[in-house]
Amino acid sequence: MYTAGSSARDPAETKKQLAAEVNIPYTSYNKVENNTRDIAIDEMERFAGYFGMTIDQVVHFDTQPVDVTIQDKPNFEQINMINQLDEEDRTVVFKIIDTMLTKKKFKDFFNNNVAAL
Repeated sequence: MYTAGSSARDPAETKKQLAAEVNIPYTSYNKVENNTRDIAIDEMERFAGYFGMTIDQVVHFDTQPVDVTIQDKPNFEQINMINQLDEEDRTVVFKIIDTMLTKKKFKDFFNNNVAAL
């Protein structure tokens, strides 16, 4: 199982940083990780959000990945998903969006000006 400090040089410090990032006292975080305390739903939501996951994805972490669809997600989640991409992929996505928006503006401009003639 993945733990917050599994790949860090100083696991305790990394765990403290993660606990602070998700606004959970370090002692509570440590108890959850050591299975001496259950994690609260609101804490699970914060952890899931921090890692760009849903609670369902966290709970079923060992299951096979499913296709990701961005279209039916809320705007903030769409941006979070795009931000998870590698820098190069993210740049490509933004260039595509820029191009489409520019085309739309030209199309709208053309339609409005032709309609005025």
